[in-house]
Formats: sequence, structure tokens, C-alpha cells
Amino acid sequence: MKNKLKIALIYASLPSYFPEKFNVWARAEATLSKLCEELGNDLFVYPEIPMDGRDTLRALEICQNANVDFILLLHGGFTMGDVARTIAASRFRAGFWSVPEPIRTGDIQLNNFVSLNMSMSIARQVRDLEFNPIQWYHGAPESTALQMRLRTTFSALLAVKAISHARVGVIGGLAMTFYNMEVSSNLLRERLGIDVTNHDMHELTNRMASQPDERINKEILQMLATAPVDGVTEAQMKLTAQAVLALRDIAKQNSYDALAVSDWPALQDSPGMHPGAAFTLLEEVDHLPVASEGDILGAVTQLAAKSLTGRVGYLLDMTEPDLDTEQLLMWHAGGGPVYLADSAGARWINHPMIGRGTAAGAVYGAIADLVFCDGPVSVFRIARDAGALFQMTANIVGRDPSGFDGCRGWLESFDISGTPAKLEDVIATVMAHGLEHHFVLVPGDISAELAEFGAWSGLAPLTFRPMRNHLLVTDFSG
Repeated sequence: MKNKLKIALIYASLPSYFPEKFNVWARAEATLSKLCEELGNDLFVYPEIPMDGRDTLRALEICQNANVDFILLLHGGFTMGDVARTIAASRFRAGFWSVPEPIRTGDIQLNNFVSLNMSMSIARQVRDLEFNPIQWYHGAPESTALQMRLRTTFSALLAVKAISHARVGVIGGLAMTFYNMEVSSNLLRERLGIDVTNHDMHELTNRMASQPDERINKEILQMLATAPVDGVTEAQMKLTAQAVLALRDIAKQNSYDALAVSDWPALQDSPGMHPGAAFTLLEEVDHLPVASEGDILGAVTQLAAKSLTGRVGYLLDMTEPDLDTEQLLMWHAGGGPVYLADSAGARWINHPMIGRGTAAGAVYGAIADLVFCDGPVSVFRIARDAGALFQMTANIVGRDPSGFDGCRGWLESFDISGTPAKLEDVIATVMAHGLEHHFVLVPGDISAELAEFGAWSGLAPLTFRPMRNHLLVTDFSG
């Protein structure tokens, strides 16, 4: 199942009564059992203690048959290198764990930190840890710090599993001119196991046209229950409801985990609308990520956000940097759920941009208008054909005026992958890495989970680049 992990705990030690004397095994199992129960994961405790490579291969075969997602090798006492080497040479995601000595004088009792050190050193010789890492842990089972690290690992691995073999439906292809958001579906499948399927825009518009009035009216009531209407015509509300129903049907019938939809310009020609409000309804009510402008990696990033936070993230542009105040406006006039709205709430308004200044005039379609509430946020994107990850943290701060109509918020106090950054450094980093202009914003600081998610997924971290007053080609490397 995508929404849970199976964790295997394997005990490791030379023949010794000390791990049992100090209750190492039972304490470890109790801690992991409690963690797995809290997080909804399953724990499988291997019933034997492997002593050599052959024993370990048998353990791995049993773990494979049990559909284990992660092996945790507990060094309860000094452990033979054969055991660690066999696990490291396998295809399993794994972690090595040792516990502190119960006493620190006289005869050494466990000697397992040295064993952990040896195991990690051996792992480097048989495994490319940069692209296929092994996490290490040292701490008593009761340690809060240890449990936090385990929680981070489990959260990250669950996100990896959630997007592995996910299905993304692309409707209408990539929006015109957005070459920077092109992605190889073959590389996406190879690297993350994600399946991408394309649908012609006419399938969406034909489904919209065939929706019965009863379904449409029910969906309009759902819109009215979500936010009040401000100036949107009944005709546009009806088109929005039709778009919600058609997109929902496509997603359900094809078992899609997310959609990427080209929201312009075809839908403005026929039937004459913008589906931003439809995206909002699907993200807020159905918890279905919908990336605008056909942004496939944006949809994949939203899937990761959904797993890590339990909510669909906001797909936004870095729209307006205010270098005088060190604040950055992140905004989009497309979709976006409404759960992060401030006390003023959200409203349905006409799309403020499409068709401005043309002979045909504005082509209106409903979108959600809201200002984000204050608080810490994480901003990130899976990039480069699912080969890299950018992430930063910041704080949303209220500001008057609040920014352009749509989903928006002003950010300050930036940190890029653990490096404090000024706003100009954020700009320099985004430009140097050539990052696609859609980023996903979620409430809270999930930087640790994101970093580990990237590590388990083989995503190269796109790190801090400082603002300079001159060109330096090495800023574009990596």
C-alpha cells in the first residue's frame, strides 16, 4: 500500500548475553512498535540473529517475501562485517543503529558503536551512498532525538513510496511557451517510477458538455459552501462546476494520483473559461493535486507535499521580489486550495488577467482569491527531469497591500537547505540553477523530511548560491 510502510527490524550481534542482559532487543522493539502504530506503519521483527553473510541472505529473502520497505539493522553488540556488507550490497533501503553503552567503566559491555562505525565504512565500499544511501542512528530507544530522526526517515520514505508508481494524467499537454517545464516521461518513469498519460483537451471539453444538470447544480452548491462568490456570473459558475466534474471523472476512471492541465489558451477559445476555481475545488475537497499549465513536475512535487504534510500544496510563482523590504511575493492566479487563507477567508472572483487589452476583451473564469495566514512555510520543487530538488524555508508575513489578486503571500526570513539567505541570494540561487518557475508552498518547516526524501529518491540537492556583483560560471555548476 502507498500510504503505509513495512519496517523490518533485524537484530545483530556476536553471540553474547549482554544485549539481553541490558534489554536492548525488547526496548528497541517496544519503541519501534509504538512509532509504527502512531504513524500507521507495520513492523516486522526478524526472529533470528544472523551471524554471517549466508544467514543475512536468508533474512533478506524473507524480508523480500514480506514486502518490506526499509530494513533497520540494530547493532545490539559487536556485529560481524559480513552482516552489514550483505545488507549494504542489497537493493533494500536500510538504516544501521547502535545504542549507547549501559556503563562506561570496567569491561566494555556492547562495543556496538565501533561496530556501527565499521558497518558504515563497509557500506561505502559496496554501495554508492550518494545515490543509494544508508542512514545511521545512534541512541537509546527511549531517546527523543533518536525517535525524531526515525520519524523523519519514516516520513521521507513514505513520500518516496507515495510517488513511486504514481499515475499523473496530463490534459492538453504543456501550455505554450513554457519550455522550461518540459520533462521526459521516460526519465520520470526510470527515476521515480511515475507513469504519465496524456489526454487531448477535447476529452475534457466533451466531458464538460455532457454533464447532467443535477450533478452541475450539486457541484455549484459545494463551491458556495467553500467560499462566497464576488462578481462571477452564473454561466461561469456552471462552467467551473462542469470542469470540476469532468476532471474528477478523468482522474477516477484512470486512477490518477494527480493531474497536470493546460489551463490556457485552448479553454479560453472553447468553452470560454479558466479552470482555476475547478482546480481549487479538486485540491481542497478531493485532495487531488492539479498543476496548472501542464506542469508535470509541479504535479509530482505536489504529490510529495501531500504525503509529507497530509495537504495539497500551493503551486505558485516567485512573482515580485521587494529588495527594499527583503520580502518576496509568491502568487498564482490559477488554482490552489483555500485552507491556508487568513482570517478574511477566500472568495470566488473573475480571473483578472486573461484577455486584458485584446480586441476580444477579457475572458473571465472563476479563481480563488485569498491571502495566506502568517507563519512558517516550506517552498520546494522537484526539478531537472526528477533528478534534483530545491528547497527553502521562510515566514509568511501580513502586508498591506497584500499583493495581486489570486492565491498569495509575502515571504521573508529565508533559509536555503540550511543556509540563511537574503532575498537577493534566493534570486541568485533560483537563476543560477535555472529552476522552473512553479514552486510548491506548504505550511510548516519540513526541511528535514524534504532533505531525506531527496536523499532516498536520488535527487541532487540544489544548494545556496550567493548574490554577486559579477558573473561567476561556477555558480551554474551542479
